[in-house]
Amino acid sequence: MTGRIVIIDHGSGYLKSGFLGWNEPQMVYPSIVNYSPCRENPGPSSAQRRLNLGVDFLHPDTFSYPIQRGRVLNWEGVEHMWSFILKKHKKDHEVSPVLFTESPLRERLDRKKTLEIMFESLQVPSLLLADQMEMSLYASGLLTGVVVDSGYGLTRMQPFHLGRPLQAGFKMLEFAGQDLFTYLSKSLFLEDSSVSKVFQLHTVDAIQMNQCYMPQNLGEAIDFLQSLPPGADKKNTYQFPDGRYMELTPMQRLAPEMFFNPQVFDLQAPSLSQAVVDSIRMCEASLQPLLVSHVIACGGNTMYPGFGNRLYKELVANDFSISDAAVWVGSKRNFSAWLGASIVAHMSTYQSEWITKVEYDEK
Repeated sequence: MTGRIVIIDHGSGYLKSGFLGWNEPQMVYPSIVNYSPCRENPGPSSAQRRLNLGVDFLHPDTFSYPIQRGRVLNWEGVEHMWSFILKKHKKDHEVSPVLFTESPLRERLDRKKTLEIMFESLQVPSLLLADQMEMSLYASGLLTGVVVDSGYGLTRMQPFHLGRPLQAGFKMLEFAGQDLFTYLSKSLFLEDSSVSKVFQLHTVDAIQMNQCYMPQNLGEAIDFLQSLPPGADKKNTYQFPDGRYMELTPMQRLAPEMFFNPQVFDLQAPSLSQAVVDSIRMCEASLQPLLVSHVIACGGNTMYPGFGNRLYKELVANDFSISDAAVWVGSKRNFSAWLGASIVAHMSTYQSEWITKVEYDEK
């Protein structure tokens, strides 16, 4: 398969797309749709609403996420996003072949629906469905290791040996970025109903990207932040667009601690590090030293400063020797699945996996 292949990686939080051969996606959109009333028929029924991408600032509380915890809940919204992306990538009115990454949670009916939309509605000439975890493995340049993917809706661990998934070690937590977002929203706005959802979304997103970080020791980090005199660290203060300031508490800046210490945040979930350890322990004993020396971190939550070092320390603390443990953190690990798919798209070993529209119509 050659030519202008479009790579689409659609997660719970973001949709990433771009052409084969690039080292990062050209388009990244929040996985958000909204339903706004039509001018002619401003009623609430689906026939009287217009579906749009993103947030409608005239109707700011109508947006929703069509994919939640890795599962498609709104196929109409998903199809709208895919249609928008493919129109943007069209050249000379021709639709390109598509390599689409899919979640390991995708069920048979979900795959059938994906094929139906791509071939029947969007008229894609050919399609390759690729596993997100496998694509993240290839993005690292490795064939053996444990992929630790923590995104907006899910946190997953999948060990691989020589490119083969070791299914016994697959672990999944319905505990990820949206839980951290919920914590920050509640602590920052105290469930103030007068604050719009869109305002909360932009504020929390800005604080997460620019001011949160992963502590190496929670107690020491809290003591350090509390000891700072007012104004000593500008990242302790968030400035709203209207010029007002908000002082952030130590726990708000250290909110990513949630992934390694969920009980501190009143969450009944295993820690990310414990899930990684359990994933490795479920694999054959002879492979465990090799796996723990190739722990591949990817996904948006792994981008917090200090994440890689903290995961390494946690692995060492769980009886893995310092000589064994190693955490691999690429600079573009938030795009790992997309990057791996871009690598796979032109590999000869995957040529037989492509499905053409002719084959789909015949079957």
